[in-house]
Amino acid sequence: MAKKEVLFGEIFKANSKKIYHLCYGYTGDEAAAHDLMQETFMKVWQNLEGFRNQAMISTWVYRIAVNTCLSWLRVEKRQAKDPLTDYIIENSREEISEKNDQVEKLYKCIAQLEENERLIITMVLDEVPYPEIAEISSVSEGNLRVKIHRIKHKLTEIYNRYERF
Repeated sequence: MAKKEVLFGEIFKANSKKIYHLCYGYTGDEAAAHDLMQETFMKVWQNLEGFRNQAMISTWVYRIAVNTCLSWLRVEKRQAKDPLTDYIIENSREEISEKNDQVEKLYKCIAQLEENERLIITMVLDEVPYPEIAEISSVSEGNLRVKIHRIKHKLTEIYNRYERF
């Protein structure tokens, strides 16, 4: 097996779950999150030789994923939603277990946050080290801790409003 394939396999194994969670945080949809994760890793594969080791490889992968998700969101906003699809999705969700339902509610709440807040809280949930989160989000570690505190507070408020309905 060539060096590129081995390296890519290691990168995928180390980052795929976190990237999926990040994508799900942006989309709130399992299928779209899976597609965006695949698209992210296709871009990683295509650009692997161009990686210059100026940042951690996981940071580089996160940035690719964020850009992929943001591009998807721009396209989604331009396309009209199909109300029948939403109806079908809502009816199929009744079969999901309570724990999965709570996780789904959390990600729906995360989707209501601003883009940078979604990025930060998703990485916190994936237990990405704070120095890496600070680098990815381009803030100091001290500022990051304040932002995380505010995001958690905001997310709690959104979740509590969501729970009332």
